[in-house]
Amino acid sequence: MDRQGMDRRGFIVVAGMAPVLAQAAVAPLAPARAAGSRIGADVPTQFETSLSILRRQDDQFGSGHVHASARATLGMITTRLKTAAYTEANGQRLFAAAAEAARICAWTAYDSGQHALAEEHYLVALRAAASSGDPVVTANTLAFWAIMRYSTSDPNGAVDLVTSALGYTKQIGSARMEAMLLARLARAHAHAGDSRSAARAQNAAMAAYDRARDQDPAADPDCVYWVNLGEIRMLQGSCSLNLGRPKEALAHFEDASAGLRAADTYREDDFPRGAAIYLAREAEARIALDDLDGAIDTAHRAVEHMGGVTSARSSTTLADLRSKFQAHRDVPVVHEFLESTVYAGAA
Repeated sequence: MDRQGMDRRGFIVVAGMAPVLAQAAVAPLAPARAAGSRIGADVPTQFETSLSILRRQDDQFGSGHVHASARATLGMITTRLKTAAYTEANGQRLFAAAAEAARICAWTAYDSGQHALAEEHYLVALRAAASSGDPVVTANTLAFWAIMRYSTSDPNGAVDLVTSALGYTKQIGSARMEAMLLARLARAHAHAGDSRSAARAQNAAMAAYDRARDQDPAADPDCVYWVNLGEIRMLQGSCSLNLGRPKEALAHFEDASAGLRAADTYREDDFPRGAAIYLAREAEARIALDDLDGAIDTAHRAVEHMGGVTSARSSTTLADLRSKFQAHRDVPVVHEFLESTVYAGAA
């Protein structure tokens, strides 16, 4: 790995998104399996519950703590698929659980800087999702893979992935999930420097979120438990920063936490890794606007959220932020921050 903990082999595992998406589209549904000891609906339910817990543990503790658990869960599900007897319906649920376990493996591998391993797990997740016939796990896998793609210099591939995911929104029927997917599409366009397409996707995401407020929460799958207006605003701010608009970015970052009802405010304490990354981006916007005092205050908040979270992305984000402060290292508050974070930045 290089200084930022990236596995460069990950860029060449998948040469293009089109063959992957085509393969997923023709994969067969899970058949019933007659051999082995028969399992009932309680087994898929248990796996679904454990995966829900893993998603939330990743939020709190970071990928370093969760990846091994996700791989163990994937192994248990795979064993049941190979050795147990089950109905077609239960088999589809098991394949959906396997897809989500592989998706968590992929996400935590990416967050740990192991990009090639992440690509392999995303492929496994997409194949299992296709066998399950579950549009939710398919769309969610594509959305998370897109994050990796636009963050590793392939925004056009990310656009393809999210566009494919959006094709499942009518089947899913969750406006909240649609808002999340559109916000990810905006991020991909912003990374590609396409401000017009990013703005269209952002507007569509806000419209979808407005519909979500009037929708029965029971229509939302568990995998979008983290999506609220504050999160959408944070993603909008990230888009603006990518597009070289720090003043606009700062307004979005501040709007994510101010003047909103409790259910819509970005929940920093619930998502410490995400909060650290967003706060680092806010600090970057403040540096660009020559607000060094505000940037330092924000940067200290970001560092506080990193405590107890194992995430290569968080460490890389801090290292990148420290590099942006270097041009101002003669300013006392900046010098003090750089000195106090030297070890964390090198992690």
